[in-house]
Amino acid sequence: MIKYIIIFCLPLLLFSQDKFKLLRYDMVDDQIVSRGIRDEKVLDAFREVKRHEFVFQSYIDFAYQDRPLPIGYGQTISQPYIVAYMTQIIEPDSDDRILEIGTGSGYQAAILSKIVKEVYSIEIISELSASAESKLNNADFSNVQLKTADGYYGWEEYAPFDAIVVTAAAEYIPPPLIEQLKDGGKMIIPVGSPYLIQQLMLIEKINGEIKTKSLMPVRFVPFTRKN
Repeated sequence: MIKYIIIFCLPLLLFSQDKFKLLRYDMVDDQIVSRGIRDEKVLDAFREVKRHEFVFQSYIDFAYQDRPLPIGYGQTISQPYIVAYMTQIIEPDSDDRILEIGTGSGYQAAILSKIVKEVYSIEIISELSASAESKLNNADFSNVQLKTADGYYGWEEYAPFDAIVVTAAAEYIPPPLIEQLKDGGKMIIPVGSPYLIQQLMLIEKINGEIKTKSLMPVRFVPFTRKN
């Protein structure tokens, strides 16, 4: 009897996986490539990483739509295009070591892990950090290291970093993150008031000097600090 159940369920499982793969590829074509993302390393990562595994089951039907989705504790998984844009803008390379501030669901870390050598990701909410660690471990993203801490201070033990990705809106750029950015490195961070329109900023360290550039208006959840 068990054998017949397995035989019956297997086609349904394969159909489900095929459906998500088609949705994922359509997402890349319709939402990412069509809006100017051209880095093939980034596009390949989005085709490979299963976004539906990083959202609540109740939102799984919306996993490949270009929209943020709630992940609990007042946090969200960012819309795919923004994740792709932020990833492309730092120009990731296979030998890079990247710091991410705001692990959240773990999706951005998973995307980066498919492109770069090492990802170090910090999340202040312990429950989200544990959830992301479980998802990343189950999918064997072995080049991602996670820490539950206040991201304002970065991760000095592994600094300097080739790039830093901040996925929460800060009212100003944290000085420790600038210090931990390698010379020639890039940081992408939303800057502005919580719950209002912020500016996505690109920070570059060139010969020890800091250059900033405003890229686009965005809305991110606030950069959470420990009291």
